[in-house]
Amino acid sequence: MTDLPMAEGVVRRPSRDHRKVSQRLPDFPWDKLATYAETARAHADGVCDLSVGTPVDPTPAVVQDALRAAADSPGYPTTIGLEETRQAAIDWLGRRHGVTGLGLDGVLPVIGSKELIGSMAVHLGIGPGDLVGYPALAYPTYEVGAALAGADSLATDSLTAFGPRTPRLLWLNSPANPSGRVLPLEHLRKVVDWCRERGTILVSDECYIECAWSDDPADAPLSILDPRVNGGSLDGVLAVHSLSKRSNLAGYRCAFLAGDPALVGELLAVRKNLGLQMPGPQQRAMIAALDDDAHVEEQHARYAARRTLLRGALEAAGFTIDHSEASLYLWATRGEDCWTTVADLAAQGILVAPGEFYGAAGRRHVRVAFTATDERIAAAAHRLAG
Repeated sequence: MTDLPMAEGVVRRPSRDHRKVSQRLPDFPWDKLATYAETARAHADGVCDLSVGTPVDPTPAVVQDALRAAADSPGYPTTIGLEETRQAAIDWLGRRHGVTGLGLDGVLPVIGSKELIGSMAVHLGIGPGDLVGYPALAYPTYEVGAALAGADSLATDSLTAFGPRTPRLLWLNSPANPSGRVLPLEHLRKVVDWCRERGTILVSDECYIECAWSDDPADAPLSILDPRVNGGSLDGVLAVHSLSKRSNLAGYRCAFLAGDPALVGELLAVRKNLGLQMPGPQQRAMIAALDDDAHVEEQHARYAARRTLLRGALEAAGFTIDHSEASLYLWATRGEDCWTTVADLAAQGILVAPGEFYGAAGRRHVRVAFTATDERIAAAAHRLAG
């Protein structure tokens, strides 16, 4: 974070009164898009909804088969999950991302990554007077999690912005949502060292780690669990992984947490008391998805083709694409206020997300997803050509 000159947020201090929880949370951003969505849907050829990153392609057959085979599941699952589920996660991290030294006690299946991210601070005992840090451009749920805990929060890409305060929890997100930015090895090492020197818990949201678009291995996204990043120690670090994007499993709510066994144990103890358990059939489906690389490569090729078509159309229409090395989005700008861009595209029947949803640093960008069908991506490209 020390070398990323991006806009910084301010420390937000939640009120300590007894207001309703909903009043302590930031406004749900997507409500602000409703009027523009109506405009886009009124287009004669229908809406090209590129505002969200929800998968539209079929769930892989190997996963559907595993779910059906496990449908007879009358007993309660355990919070810690099946040993086979955790081992599949370990094997996948080792095979695809070079992770070593991870044991069964360092993996915890969870019911979708958003639930985990939103509850992380509360479940780690973080509360009033504590500070949570997250990127200047960020998935809104990091801020929501801090607010639910009653903690202060700071949106920044500069470690020096924390001043004399030490965050209890620091979020990384690489590849990033919304910008698609990939943090390099040296940067990740610096953040790990900085957090360890201060006793800060470092959690890396890596849900887009298999959605990278460069053919150069040197540009590949790295997990915080990679020994090249953490020096061969998992102390103080956690990674969040999701199968929603890589395997078209958003509807299955399959995700997992991995890293420091002590921190995983703390979260497990809380989650046991709350009965937060991934259903058994979904665990079997997750095993099948993690064990199979072929469907991931097929889906990656689909997204690559859509990305190429949409990027070319946006650039031909006068947009600049910043970052976007990975993830399922193009971070686009015409050098104007994001809502001006949103309104103009909505008039063409194209719905995109305003960069402001992700922090003040995004006010001149829009996030354009390429997760729509081939037909809708082609329609958007045609409209952009004008």
